[in-house]
Amino acid sequence: MVENIISTPPVMKLSKMRWVMVGMAFLATVLNYVHRLSFNYLSAEGELRKLIPDDAFGYIGTAFFVAYMISNAFSGFLIDRLGTRIGYSLCMAFWTTAGLVHAFAVTPLQFGVCRFMLGIGEAGNWPAAIKLTTEWFPAHERSTASGIFNSGSALGAVIVPPLVAYLGISYGWQSTFIILALCGYLWLVIFWFIYYTPKETEVKVKTFTIPPLKLLKTRFVIMFTLSKTFMDPVWYFVTFWIGRYLVDVHHLELKQIGWLAVIPFLIADVGNLAGGYFTQFIIARGVPIPRARKIAVTVAGMIMSLPLLAGPFVISTPISALIVFGLAGFGYTAYTANSLAFPADVVPKNAAASVWGMACVGTGLGGAVFQSVSGIVLKNYATDMGYDYAYSILFMGFGVIALVGLAIMLFFMGPLVRNEALHRYAQTGENS
Repeated sequence: MVENIISTPPVMKLSKMRWVMVGMAFLATVLNYVHRLSFNYLSAEGELRKLIPDDAFGYIGTAFFVAYMISNAFSGFLIDRLGTRIGYSLCMAFWTTAGLVHAFAVTPLQFGVCRFMLGIGEAGNWPAAIKLTTEWFPAHERSTASGIFNSGSALGAVIVPPLVAYLGISYGWQSTFIILALCGYLWLVIFWFIYYTPKETEVKVKTFTIPPLKLLKTRFVIMFTLSKTFMDPVWYFVTFWIGRYLVDVHHLELKQIGWLAVIPFLIADVGNLAGGYFTQFIIARGVPIPRARKIAVTVAGMIMSLPLLAGPFVISTPISALIVFGLAGFGYTAYTANSLAFPADVVPKNAAASVWGMACVGTGLGGAVFQSVSGIVLKNYATDMGYDYAYSILFMGFGVIALVGLAIMLFFMGPLVRNEALHRYAQTGENS
């Protein structure tokens, strides 16, 4: 039995510092996405596009998600064991260094290795941020806090197109990776010196680390993981393929993409805040927290899926395509603002990061499979039928898998209520 440093205080004193801390998680998430997406835009055209064809691009994306899947299997437990300050700092240092090494890659294989290492480091951002919000925010504020830090993903996606276009055109792709890495190291220094665990969540009673196998035996963890296998790849279709889509179907150049690709991510960014606030709003009007979460993800899941299913029939211009991408992104971020709060609703605080990490194994698995499938679809259909037809298949396919993930969440995951057996184990170390 191993003692952990997190307990569940009867009352959480609300400190204004909680907004500073969630602000740091927000900035980390911005940097996470800046590092994640910069390669996708830099390789959409020009020198890197010549080196990396569509199928290779899909396989490189798969390398990232295989690493993401592997890392999520242990990153949450590592962060729960090391604590937020050390765990978050290690994740940032690892993925920032992996981003820096991109500057020295020259072949698809080398880029695949770099993306693999990036995936290992970046997976830890969400378990660490969830642990941070669990330490600093009470239950009724967590969906809002989660929406705030997770809005960094959409804002990072907003920043990347114009930033990468400017840096890539002005300084070249190698220097772009170096400059972005310096920003990550700056965050690391600031976070290391300001973060602390609030006194209200420091140890007051002994708590016990819950073994991974015990968590995996719960219906909630299994079905949450399975749902993310289908839900999360939709977002990665939007973020990873939009640059190539605009080049292939609408024949835009990097300079044009740098400004137009901002549109869907501005729309998506609103979803983080709207999704979190919507849940808090209906909770304040008497809807129980578990039911409020399910209502919110249902609305968000439909907003994610329906525009993609309709995409092949309504897209006629680059702007209409960007709106479809944006609505799908809005739905995804609104869903994520609520799903990030799921673990803390069900499991003890000292297992929240672990559960999110385990569930994100599904993210990595789905991302790896559907990134490869996307590249294969484009390679096999674009030549004979045209890129417009090939991407139409992808739009509809991702719309369908979003509905599959939502159905698993609604009908198989069970109620989002406190798991008494796990909480009892955390306090006594004994099985019920």
